Amino acid sequence: MMAWQSPISPGISWYEASIDDRPEYPPLDGSVTTSVAIVGGGFTGLQAACNLAKSGIDVVLVEAHRFGDGASGRNGGQFGTGQRWWPEEYEEEFGLPLSRQLFDMAENAKRYVLDFAAGNEFDIDYVQGHMIVAHKTRFEKSFRANPEIAAKRYDYPHLHFMEKEETTTRLGSARYHFGVYDKNTGHIHPMKLIVGLARTAQAAGAKIHEKTAATRIASEGGKVRIETSGGTITADKVLVATDAYTEKLEPVTASHVMPIGSFIGATPPLDNFPPILPGKESVSDSRFVVRYFRKTRDNRLLFGGREAYTSERPHDISNHIRKQVTEIYPALADIPFTHAWGGYVGITMPRFPFVRQVAPNVTAIGGYSGHGVMLANYCGKLYADMLTGKETELELFRGLKVPSFPGGRTLRAPLLFLALSWYAMLDRI
Repeated sequence: MMAWQSPISPGISWYEASIDDRPEYPPLDGSVTTSVAIVGGGFTGLQAACNLAKSGIDVVLVEAHRFGDGASGRNGGQFGTGQRWWPEEYEEEFGLPLSRQLFDMAENAKRYVLDFAAGNEFDIDYVQGHMIVAHKTRFEKSFRANPEIAAKRYDYPHLHFMEKEETTTRLGSARYHFGVYDKNTGHIHPMKLIVGLARTAQAAGAKIHEKTAATRIASEGGKVRIETSGGTITADKVLVATDAYTEKLEPVTASHVMPIGSFIGATPPLDNFPPILPGKESVSDSRFVVRYFRKTRDNRLLFGGREAYTSERPHDISNHIRKQVTEIYPALADIPFTHAWGGYVGITMPRFPFVRQVAPNVTAIGGYSGHGVMLANYCGKLYADMLTGKETELELFRGLKVPSFPGGRTLRAPLLFLALSWYAMLDRI
């Protein structure tokens, strides 16, 4: 029997453990005045700060913890293609012209992230290739139609339908019936992107601060004041980019963006298991509560698939994830994960981003609903473009209706728990 590496303490991500250099940035110390203030140091906030600074605009950013401690540094690292749903699903609701604009926007976001890393000369471990696989045969009609629709109506000829044999070979598992292969997308190391992004933002002149919690935002006399643990920021404009971690700081955002816990386990390097994802592509499946997994450069399996709809953290992340891994890869039944971690992602009711002016001179952007690796970076860049007077695609999201979650602050979490638990049950039957 193979001697597996002993697991480390749950909660430390493999991403964090696998990087050699993660610079620290000083907390805010004292009160400052700036043109633009940003609350939240994930992809959205850091991209906005970086692009504003490159345009010569004075910008101050504060993050309550460390850059990468939220969803931006702990997510599944998958790009995907298009928005959260397949383009034909948006087409049914919005019509082809708007659906095509939303699809093209997401493709622009994909290119932007890759070009940003390459242009600023840092590596994000990009691996090409992604599969969407079906856990039920009833999805066959839509799966077969998707590549042709993408090619003909969205000018995206990079998909093909995978029969059972190809699906099994590419996965190294017979668990799924068929799938769609996407050769024009892939996955990254999100913490490497965060580290490179923060360095680039600081080098551009952005004033970025970790371990500085914003406690209050108020519009007063044409200015916006942000009270923080390190001092007060007075700004002309403010971006709230806290996503799933908004809590009581900004009530409009909190009512529209709900945090959902998502958890990932990382195996030791699977050098003795060559059939498992031999091409190292990323994978997501057809469940409403999606299972997502991929191979790292050093041959580990990163597997996410356990979600929580309350603020309670499960006592044993790895046990829940291992059960799902074993359904797909029985040979890994006894694996003790080397790393198991979790965090919160922000979702909205219709599963597309929330972009809104929530108070005078205060804009909030978040709620990427599990599709934020591309979109969060791009929306931060688009926010900066908007402030510099450019016409941007951000208006596409502004025009979409994102209702608040029902139930108010007291009942919305229990109602969401009931609704998503119902869909999770449907996944199983």
